[in-house]
Amino acid sequence: MAELFSDAWMKGFMEQWNSDPELTGSLEQIGFGSVIGYGFEGEDQPRGVISVENGKAVSAGAYNGETLNWDIRCAEAQWNKWIGKPPGMMGLGMAFTSGKMKFKVGDYGAMLKDPRMAAPFIKTFSVMGRV
Repeated sequence: MAELFSDAWMKGFMEQWNSDPELTGSLEQIGFGSVIGYGFEGEDQPRGVISVENGKAVSAGAYNGETLNWDIRCAEAQWNKWIGKPPGMMGLGMAFTSGKMKFKVGDYGAMLKDPRMAAPFIKTFSVMGRV
């Protein structure tokens, strides 16, 4: 298995993202497009990035200075826990309020208040588990 958020891992994530009609369909309905960085707490920059246009991932790989709409950070152990057993809305809310999940870029509060975005965000963890 490729290292979490490495170039190879992110390309696998993109493949799994696009093969999940529930994820892509719900994001397509709201015209979601973003550049999302993923990484570890305490590091200067994210490790991996995925670009989404109209719900579909169009590119992914190692972070290379892209301008991000979202930059999500957790400890590696926390990522692995959620990839193994995806969290629910309560678990994510607790992780955010306790500081276990940080958004260096992006408005977590606004996303949680919009179920059209919150449900797909939670879905990405199960998609990660298939990489």
